[in-house]
Amino acid sequence: MAVGDVSMPQMHAVKGVKIGSAEAYVRYQNRRDLVVFEFAEGTNVAGVFTQNAFCAAPVRVCKKHLEMGNPRYLIINTGNANAGTGTLGMDNAKATCFKLAELAQVKPSEILPFSTGVIGEQLPMKRLLSGLQPALDSLSENAWLDAATGIMTTDTTPKGASEQFMLDGITYSMTGISKGAGMIRPNMATMLGYVATDAPISQELVQQLLSETANVSFNRITIDGDTSTNDSCIFAATGQAGGAEITSKDDERYAVVAEVFTRVMKRLAQLIVRDGEGATKFITVAVEGGANTQECCDVAYSIAHSPLVKTALFASDPNWGRILAAIGYAGVPELDVENIQVWLGDVQICKDGGAAADYTEAAGAAEMQKTEITIRVDLGRGSEKDTVYTCDLSYDYVKINADYRS
Repeated sequence: MAVGDVSMPQMHAVKGVKIGSAEAYVRYQNRRDLVVFEFAEGTNVAGVFTQNAFCAAPVRVCKKHLEMGNPRYLIINTGNANAGTGTLGMDNAKATCFKLAELAQVKPSEILPFSTGVIGEQLPMKRLLSGLQPALDSLSENAWLDAATGIMTTDTTPKGASEQFMLDGITYSMTGISKGAGMIRPNMATMLGYVATDAPISQELVQQLLSETANVSFNRITIDGDTSTNDSCIFAATGQAGGAEITSKDDERYAVVAEVFTRVMKRLAQLIVRDGEGATKFITVAVEGGANTQECCDVAYSIAHSPLVKTALFASDPNWGRILAAIGYAGVPELDVENIQVWLGDVQICKDGGAAADYTEAAGAAEMQKTEITIRVDLGRGSEKDTVYTCDLSYDYVKINADYRS
């Protein structure tokens, strides 16, 4: 069961974006598992993808097609990742693009394919391809919730974020969905994210916005430390709500768009953690006082990835020595442990490298029993900071992943 507020907001329609879905029986019967996005002509599209060397066939096709120009359609299937599938997997990804292009009367290079699910199995192409026309037939501006449901795998809840904002008297929408619950440690330069706005933003800025914002959202979450073969995030700006195109960061409108986009992306990323497989707690690991942001991030991830820390969080056991150990092996050069301070919420557990004089086990246990916990670390060696979001590691995580292919 997801942690905290994971409710779907009002999902505002984005002018120039239509979505359709179908039940193609890619793996499971009687559920949406095939989703199509249609973008208006002239939409600027950007993407960031997994850095896993064993990336899935659709990721490789997506990268190539994006280099060839802006796409008109996205096609997403769940239940099967089409990863570790060799030459046939590539052929199947391309065949999906060719078939959808034929039905939609566009070029195959204008299609971006995405897959998520079990690795190492071939796609059931006959069933998948037969679902394309029904998905196209259902295209609608108001199908974001259907899409969020249709891209789920082990997720227990659909994930969405949506805002409206004003620029020069024009109301714009920004709406997005994501999926992911396990094999989550995105490393972008099995999660998927799709965000669109009808604001007019140049191609160059769309890519810059996505790359920069991914680093403070999807690239700052972890559930189990595993980087998927299929991680992908797409940002599309249709420009269909009107107004002059934003072409420079010096444009006053850019700051507004960037602020809204950051909120949407962080919400979508944090929803993945809140719905982590077997999660019972949402954890924020905030590291400050670093000489640079990289060492802050390294320490935060070291804590967030530690199975000993994560199991202690699940058990509400304030075994803070595990946190210190994770800080120590994070690889920070010439780290002076006598300068380190650590807090659980507002309770200081470590002062100058040792137990805080006024710390009590009862106070630590009280913090650990909360469903939302902040671990704050001050390295005492600079002014930089970074934050990572994670969850605990429970019995159910093992059960879910032991039974995943059944």
